[in-house]
Amino acid sequence: MTPLAWVAVAALGGAMAIARFVVDSTVAARLDWTFPLGTLVVNLSGAVALGICAGAALSGTGYTIAVGGGLGAYTTFSTWMLESHRAGEDGDARVLWANIAVSLVAGLAAVALGHWIGGLL
Repeated sequence: MTPLAWVAVAALGGAMAIARFVVDSTVAARLDWTFPLGTLVVNLSGAVALGICAGAALSGTGYTIAVGGGLGAYTTFSTWMLESHRAGEDGDARVLWANIAVSLVAGLAAVALGHWIGGLL
């Protein structure tokens, strides 16, 4: 990859990390639930975007910038697991298992939807 491509990865990554914070915060502020909906919205929208990139057969430097820089910074495995762990620590097994199950099932469906959309492009 060229130095300019690395700059693009870093710049897009920074912008998408901010976008993750904004989306998560906005959802959490509007919906006062114990379930971590903000993280779910971030990860599902990122899964759709990943599916679109794969379905559209994006490759090479463009794929690295979009997926590695952008979606890698936007989606968050660690926050998903931390929120699940905290629910377990708080004794809320329903939220813990629902967060894991809904994220996995809906995430796979979101990637499939994105892949289908990407194939239309």
